[in-house]
Amino acid sequence: MNKEWWKKAVVYQIYPRSFNDSNGDGIGDLPGIREKIDYLEYLGIDLVWLNPVYDSPNDDNGYDVRNYRKIMDEFGDMGDWEALLEDLHERGIKLVMDFIPNHTSDEHRWFRKSRKSRDNKYRDYYFWRSGNEKEPPNNWDSVFGGSAWKFDDLTREYYLHLFSRKQPDLNWDNPEVRKELYEIMNWWLDKGIDGFRLDVVNFISKNPKLPDDTTRGPYGSRGSKYYVDGPNIHSYLQEMNRKVFAGRDAVAIGETPLVSVDEGAKYVEPSRNELDMIFQFDHVTFDLDDGGFWSHPKDWNLTELKDIFSRWRKVAARTGGWNATYLSNHDQPRMVSRLGDDANFRRESAKLLATLLLTISGTPFIYQGEELGMTNYPFSDISELRDVQTINQFNEMKKKGEVEDFEEVKDKVRFWSRDNARTPIQWTSGENAGFTKGEPWINVNPNKESINVEAEKKDENSVLNYYRDLISLRKDHEALIYGKYEPLMDDDEEIFAFKRRGKDETVLTVLNFSDGKRELSLSKLIPKGWRGLLLSNYPDENLDEERTNINLKPYEARLYLLE
Repeated sequence: MNKEWWKKAVVYQIYPRSFNDSNGDGIGDLPGIREKIDYLEYLGIDLVWLNPVYDSPNDDNGYDVRNYRKIMDEFGDMGDWEALLEDLHERGIKLVMDFIPNHTSDEHRWFRKSRKSRDNKYRDYYFWRSGNEKEPPNNWDSVFGGSAWKFDDLTREYYLHLFSRKQPDLNWDNPEVRKELYEIMNWWLDKGIDGFRLDVVNFISKNPKLPDDTTRGPYGSRGSKYYVDGPNIHSYLQEMNRKVFAGRDAVAIGETPLVSVDEGAKYVEPSRNELDMIFQFDHVTFDLDDGGFWSHPKDWNLTELKDIFSRWRKVAARTGGWNATYLSNHDQPRMVSRLGDDANFRRESAKLLATLLLTISGTPFIYQGEELGMTNYPFSDISELRDVQTINQFNEMKKKGEVEDFEEVKDKVRFWSRDNARTPIQWTSGENAGFTKGEPWINVNPNKESINVEAEKKDENSVLNYYRDLISLRKDHEALIYGKYEPLMDDDEEIFAFKRRGKDETVLTVLNFSDGKRELSLSKLIPKGWRGLLLSNYPDENLDEERTNINLKPYEARLYLLE
């Protein structure tokens, strides 16, 4: 196996708007990130994934790009960005930029020019189709709710937007579009960045006929059948690899919603020269029912979650590909509130999830605040929300008469909304959690009093210090990076256990995903014995005198070095 730097890296995702505000305007910024590089070094981070900082009108918090070569004014300027890159590199921390290839802002110069007439050069940069005001070109739904088409009064045609109305989709079948995007990517790589995370990259190739979709996708919307993993997706990514990544020591990370295991394998198979790793969504959608994000969380089984992790690792092993491992990000609710127990065992379950993230195979991605055990926010009114997806979907439901007020969906929003992950980092217990001296752009979670960096640094048993220990362990034991993944106890509904078998050592992970106690026979699980306990999320070893049994407490996690 090739031992590239990005396979060894521990990645920290920064959502700039909510990370640290340096000037008191209530919005996190680039100088604010620079102020906290010591913290990243303290944690043991090797690579930062930076969410979009390009010039944007912020309809979707930066994922609607107005100018790919300019920094958003709220975050600073290009000088601030260059200083950040220099500071990170001086500490040995690499930087990956978020890049949005599927769509632009409707304020991007390409789209503004495309709107002027039906026959200008830029018209074909996007998907414009004829229709009348009452009947869109097809029945596709926007991921953010409503139709995926917006009627434009000026030229009396519709344009396609799979996301917000202010995010028109680019037409990748036009070679000029691809050329322009590759030039932008090369421009950033020439500035010294270490790679890209490619937003919804498996949406860039659409069926050119844009046919109606008679089925509904996993999120309850129509159209995905004709734009997920589209007809030219692999040829486009191979072209991107040749034009952008070939000859560079840069990583290509693809976000690929709705991708299947077999299709995902193609993206990361090294011989195909497409992507280095992908974010798949199976483990963050398995607890959704047909109502999507507006459903109650369905009852889920641990065996289903284990099977998802195993399937993706088996296909990576078969093809020589690599996994990107994550539990949380800016598009997901806080994982301790979803898969853990944020009421009774917040600290223990947050540590358990950290153990899974940092010991299972693949490059681990930590989302800001995850290392503190930050939780979902107790939203009580729609005015507290900032996420265009949540707001649009709520308004769409009101328009259809499905709900009358926020109270009816409050519990669902508290559980599912992307804004749960976007509340500011809780640095201190003080005003605005130390995030800003101004009015924060989104409310700070009221539990900042007990969950914050300042307090957790001082507490040797905190979630933060447990993350530090895990990251250090991962770097000390190559089996946790390159070791073969061997699942154990596949049918058990409470215990998630697996080995990482390396060349010179094997590490065993045992996780109790329940709020009850559980006794296991270590002699049956690992008959050849073990050399030592590497780490536990409880302070005592909790072993019997013969060292053959393990009495797990609720949400207990253990790491063993085996014989």
